[in-house]
This record gives sequence, structure tokens and C-alpha cells, in this order.
Amino acid sequence: MIAASALDLRRQVALLSGSDSWNTEPLPEDGVPSCALSDGPHGLRFQADAGDHLGVSGSEASTCFPTAVTVASAWDEELAERIGRALAVEARALGVDVVLGPGLNIKRHPLCGRNFEYFSEDPLLSGRLAAAMVHGLQRHGVGACLKHFAVNNQESHRFVVDAVVDERTLRELYLAGFEHAVKESRPWTVMAAYNSVNGHPATQNRRLLTEILRGEWGFDGLVMSDWAATNDRVAAVAAGLDLEMPGSNGLFDRDVLKAVESGRLPAGLVQASAQRVLDLVERSGREKGPSADHDALARSAAAEGTVLLTNDGLLPLAPGRTVALIGAFAERPRYQGSGSSLVNPTRITTALDEFRRRGIAVTYAPGYDPADSHHDPALIAEAVAAASAADVAVVMAGLPPVYESEGFDRTDLGLPGQHDELIAAVCAANPRTVVALSNGAPVLMPWKDAPAAILECYLGGQASGAALVDVLYGDAEPGGRLAETFPASLDDVAAGPWFPGEPHQVEYREGLAVGYRHHTTAGIAPLFAFGHGLSYTTFAWSDVTGDRGSVTLTVTNTGTRAGADVVQVYLHDRTGVVARPRRSLAGYAKVRLAAGQSTTVTVAVPERAYAFYDVTAGDWRTPAGEFDLEIARSSTDVVATVTVTVSDGVTAAAEPAGTPLIAATDEQFRRRLGRPVPQPRPVRPFTRDSTLDEVAATRLGRLFKAALWRAAPIDEATRANPAELAMYEHSLAELPLRAAAIFSGGKLRWGTIDLLLRLFNGFGGRRG
Repeated sequence: MIAASALDLRRQVALLSGSDSWNTEPLPEDGVPSCALSDGPHGLRFQADAGDHLGVSGSEASTCFPTAVTVASAWDEELAERIGRALAVEARALGVDVVLGPGLNIKRHPLCGRNFEYFSEDPLLSGRLAAAMVHGLQRHGVGACLKHFAVNNQESHRFVVDAVVDERTLRELYLAGFEHAVKESRPWTVMAAYNSVNGHPATQNRRLLTEILRGEWGFDGLVMSDWAATNDRVAAVAAGLDLEMPGSNGLFDRDVLKAVESGRLPAGLVQASAQRVLDLVERSGREKGPSADHDALARSAAAEGTVLLTNDGLLPLAPGRTVALIGAFAERPRYQGSGSSLVNPTRITTALDEFRRRGIAVTYAPGYDPADSHHDPALIAEAVAAASAADVAVVMAGLPPVYESEGFDRTDLGLPGQHDELIAAVCAANPRTVVALSNGAPVLMPWKDAPAAILECYLGGQASGAALVDVLYGDAEPGGRLAETFPASLDDVAAGPWFPGEPHQVEYREGLAVGYRHHTTAGIAPLFAFGHGLSYTTFAWSDVTGDRGSVTLTVTNTGTRAGADVVQVYLHDRTGVVARPRRSLAGYAKVRLAAGQSTTVTVAVPERAYAFYDVTAGDWRTPAGEFDLEIARSSTDVVATVTVTVSDGVTAAAEPAGTPLIAATDEQFRRRLGRPVPQPRPVRPFTRDSTLDEVAATRLGRLFKAALWRAAPIDEATRANPAELAMYEHSLAELPLRAAAIFSGGKLRWGTIDLLLRLFNGFGGRRG
């Protein structure tokens, strides 16, 4: 492959932008082919033609695996690697060189509309699972892309919002998972996010992209933008962004060329980025490979990620009982999220299909409209009649697609009212009721104590229906443990007062008080705890020992059937040196045992688990004193404790023990930030960062937004799909003008955008 140093400046600059939505720029005269990219955290969304970013256009068929929230619930790195390996096989068959995933943003708030696409609220679990998936992809010749770097924790105004976060919280929560995955798995690429971080767009944030990612963590791959996330391309190259995606037909090229020619941008930085693009192309496989059928893997993964929340002994179901199968998801399943990760599955197996295939006597009642779940008493009455006449009722409920998606956040934690009423009515009619939930994030359960059993199935992929029946009858173990906290109330979420913030700014005042870290510190009982999950068998833990580096114990399956358990080790800092959450995950291990089998399990506790990020020293420091290593079944169920003493640590910290984790006042947040609390960017005057909704406050802006809507590639199928239409409407409303120019493929040039801005801000911009 030719070296970037052998190319003239114009060809180097050409490499720094895609040729279309999914391919890098080829240089045929220099023997440089393009590199094909594809969305794909849980399956490939490969579009052979130019395609689109939001998932509203068709794509090639690919296995739809369970989404990240489901995979994370398995707490199984081997499973994540197997899914990555399967994705690589399918990618090679389609000619895809880089899969845009996994996503490992922290679940700061359960209302984030894209939480289904991320692993966990905990950075250790997120980082380990992401690294495993990267290994699965890259050991089989396909690149991975860690996303979205960084502090990308909401969909609301994601294109323009500035995440204001203190350095310690940034390091310990929002960067820690990325750090582990980068160091452990060496991904080929990393995707810079839409949002800004502390006043600097992620795509032009030198602190993140160069000083931390490359300088501290040793990342040697390529950094690409999220689609149309580029703001100032010259500043982005200077900060360490290598590749703008999608291609914008040279929209920024003249700016970069002029900046180099004037000396404002060092030519060496352009050459270095061009070389990284060439390196990515060179390491990508050019040969297509055979595909394979991965439906069985998708099915077993869905069962592994299913969490048994409650069970009075009804599950697994005994054969021969008549079943009332209730809920429209039984025939029109909710098995994945909406947006750029939307997969065209190779097949779909519904629960109704699987019951009938097994020859089980089942009566079906839909119970609700799967599209919007509007109030319909007649459907509930029909379901109650079916449940009353059956031995067992299975209610499939959850969140319809329009409730959660890329592009917008949820407005509350509740299920649709029709679902809650349906569950309560069916349980009253038949106490032998199992509730199976399909949703991408936590929900409230006002009926929690009524069913005989509750299964959290999340979004289980194309084989989710078959997997559910496998679990119901005990052909597969519900192997999951929650990778996120289910709060009992929205008021129990520490980030609540500041989520999603203002359109241009969100303040992370809750600091480290996210998920179980907040619940255990504040003494708040969750609906279901992080790490919680029951089994069809029973386990005993004994002979617990430990030291600073590990905990060892004996795990025995004391039940009558095979099963899996997850040993969780949490750290409790009792040194009194630094303010910390009451409990933080330090290590874990998943173990599978036959009935009656015992094994010795050792859980490593890395040195980093003891450390905090010292903002004064600009490095990690470990406090001196005593720590408890709490061996637990969940964040609230501690079985045993091992105390260790650190004698070689520090004795002082910028935030000493007793400092509130939540910076509720401006002065507390100012001290934590180490600078004044910034003011959000004003809406006026309008700039290239202004959104279409913002400029639509003017008559001319409304006309411009309407023209873009008419030109948008929205077909009749999308217009008839409430979830896809809502995603597109939110995304267009919050799209900044600069992104509109990029998505136009260069049809909207900067001269046009800047002329419009003068009109929006002048006579043509009068309110009206």
C-alpha cells in the first residue's frame, strides 16, 4: 500500500472524508481501494447502495442478535466474543471491513432512548464486554469501532448539547469502560460522538482524542466522526479526528487545504490522519468469505440474557398444562430497537410460532395494539377470558417501539397504561401468570407482586420468541443478571434534575451517583437491584478467602438441575480518605455447574478498583487504609466480606470523605469543576450549530425546514411506522445546519448556509 507521504496534499485531504455514506474514499490511481463500514452493534445493517444513517432504508439480511442490554445481562464475555465472531463471519460475507460497534456509553439515566444499544450503568462490566466483542470481530479479520466517544448519554439534542462534567467523574465513570476496551482489545477504530464535552465538540476535542485516547491509552487506530458530527474540520484534524463520515462531497476540503497552505494547520497532522486511513484500508480483508446460519446462537444468547426477576416456583412450566398466551408481542415481537442499529433479520421466530411448533395447547389473545397500545377494554376482557380458562397464563408485555428509539428519549418509566391494566387483570383472573417483558431499559411494575413469575427478556433478537419458550419450559436456563438498576421511582434517579438539561447544555451534577452507586450510597431500595437474577436451581457459596488481588470461594450447585451463577465482588472504601460511592463493582465471574457439582472460583480484583482519579495530581491514586471486598449476588445482596489493608496509599484527596456525591448547588458544582459553571450557548444569533427547530422560529427558517422535510428520503412505509417517523421527526428538528450540509452530500455548500444565516439573523429572520 502506498504511504501517505507519497501522496500530494489534495489526495491526502481527500482520504479524510468518506466517498459516500458507508465507504472510505478510494484512490484507484494509487492502488488504494475503499474500506466498507456498516452499522452493527447487534447485527449488520449493511446497505449495498448509498443508504442512509437513521435506518429508514432497507438493508441486506443479517442475523439480528440480542441487543447490548440483553447481552450484558448474561455477564458472559465468552458469549460476547462468540457474537462478535459471528458478526465477523457475516461481515466478511457481505464485504464489510469495519462494524460500527460495540456501543458502551454509560446508562446515566434510564430514560435515554438508546439505552438498549449500550451495555450497562457500570464501566467495568461495559468495558469487559466491549473488549470481548472487539476480540471476536478482529480476531476474524473485521475491524470494530468503539462508540460513542465520549459522554454521549442522551438522545435529546444530541447533535448540539454540551456535557459539562468534572474530571474525576469523567475518568471514573464515562471514560473507564473505553479505557479498558482500548487497552485490552486494541480496536481498529473509535467513533467520536455528536455532543460536546466541557465546551469542545467531541470531534475536535484534543484532550479526548489525542492526549487521553492516544497519549495515555496508546490507541494506534483511526478516529472517525459519528455521521455528520463534524463541526470545524480544520479544528477536528488538529484535535486528532482522522475520518469524516459520511462523505460530504468535499464540503470541508477547501478549508483544510487553505489552513495548511496558510500554516494554521500543520501538514504533518493531515499526513498522519491520511496514513491512518491507509493503515485501516491495508489491514481490512479484501476477500469475501462464506456466511453461516447464526440463528441458534441468537436463540441461546437471548436465553442467556433473560433475567428471572421473581418466581414462586411456577417456572419452569410443567408439561401438559394448557396455556393462555396473551400479548400482541407473541405474534409481532419487540425484538430490537429503532434507528441506525435496525437489522433486517434472516428470520423471525415468534413465541406463538414456537408454542404451536411444540404442539402445546395454547389460546392466544392480543391484549393490546402492538404499535401504540392505546386503551382498549375489549382486548383486556378477551385476555381475561382466555386466562381464566387456562391452567397457566403467559403475558408478553413491554414497551412498543414508539416508546424508545435512537433520536429521542423516553418521557417516563411506565409501561403503556394498557399493558399495566392487562397484567393486573390477567393476574387477578389467574394467579398462575408469568409476565415476560420486552423493553430496552428499566420500567416500573406497579403489579410486581401479582404474577407468579416475572421474566425480563429485554430485546432478544430474531429468535427471542423461541428463546422465551425455551426458558418457560426449562429447556434453557434464564442465565441473566441485571446489568442496570431498576429504580422504584423516577425520583430515585440522581441525574433526574439535570436530565436531559437545556438544549445546549447538560450538567452532570450527580457526579459518581449513577445507578447502584447512588442507591447503595443514599440507602434507596430499588425495584430490582443491579446484578439481581434468580435461577431454576440453587447455589451455595462457602470457603471465602481473599487478599488485595483476588477473592476465592467454593460455589456448589445444591439443586437438581444444571445452572449458572454470577459471583460479584464489590469494593467498599472504609479508608476515610476520599468521597466515594458506598459500593462499586470490582470484579465478577460467571460459573456453570451441573446438579451437585462444586468448583473453586477466583475473582480477580485489579489494582484500579481501589484507586480514584486525583484531579490535583492528574493521575490515579489509591487511598491508604481498610477496604471491604463484598462478595455478593447483587448490589444489595452481600453474602460475605473480606477486609484488606492498603498501607502504601495516599492519605488526602481533593474531595475528602464526607463530601456529597451530588453537587446540588452552583457553588458545589463550581468547586468540583474547578472553574465557574458555564452558561449555555445562546440560541441567537443563529450559527452553523443552530438547529432546524431553532431557525424555524423565523418565517424563512420554517420554509427552509419544510423544504428539507420534503426532500428527506422518507418512504410510505416509514410514514406508516410511528417509531421510525418519530425518530426522523426528532432528528430533523434537532439537526444543526452544519449537519444538514453534510447529509446533503455537498448540495448545500457553506456559502448557501452562511447566506441563509444572514437572512435568519436579519430582515428575513424576523419572528412571525
